[in-house]
Amino acid sequence: MTRSTPLLALNWKMNKTPSEARAWAADLASALVPGRAELAVLAPAIDLPALAEGLPAGVAYGGQDVSQHEAGAYTGEISTAMLRDLGATYVIVGHSERREYHSETDAVVAAKARQAQAGGLTPIVCVGERLDVRERGEHVNFTLDQLRASTDGVGENLIVAYEPVWAIGTGRTATADDAEEMAAAIRRALAGLYTADAAGFRILYGGSVKPDNIASICARPNVNGALVGGASLKVADVLGMNDALR
Repeated sequence: MTRSTPLLALNWKMNKTPSEARAWAADLASALVPGRAELAVLAPAIDLPALAEGLPAGVAYGGQDVSQHEAGAYTGEISTAMLRDLGATYVIVGHSERREYHSETDAVVAAKARQAQAGGLTPIVCVGERLDVRERGEHVNFTLDQLRASTDGVGENLIVAYEPVWAIGTGRTATADDAEEMAAAIRRALAGLYTADAAGFRILYGGSVKPDNIASICARPNVNGALVGGASLKVADVLGMNDALR
């Protein structure tokens, strides 16, 4: 898929058992009419076999996190090879919840992204500011500093998701102008970090995305899709977002 194809990266977070994932996939397969968007389900690793069996053709899937290590004595962690063996193509790294609740640093995020790429996965690298940073007017510099550190040594095969922490799961959504401001700044920063044409990078917005606001956000020239949380859990909402991007 190209940058011009919007990506809906559906982050289930810690929701759905394998049997629930199987039912969700069946419901999606029975009703999805392929549209302009690409869909990718980012699910708990235990759900991936059920998704592999039941998702409709053309819908990708992947993990919500990956180890920075290739293999070894790292109890509880999941390697790139494990995800790839299940057919995963994407993985989220550096989500704000991992940064906050598991104290992941930018260096750890970059190490995970490098490991993901080495094993054939496309990392979705998350960056974004807290409310206090935005209120001080420091959101652009903060997020770009985080981006540079979180992509240290990371190759060009990546997606960047801008997720203002103050808009995640709060019902408060950044405006389309807010999303575009940061996406444009991120694209300019990527132009300085990589030799590839910055126009080719996908930049997603994440934070309380729903069927009724996704079209206006993704209509902006530098926003190439969305990292969707709560609205990814109901098939009806996913269908609504897909239809909104036709």
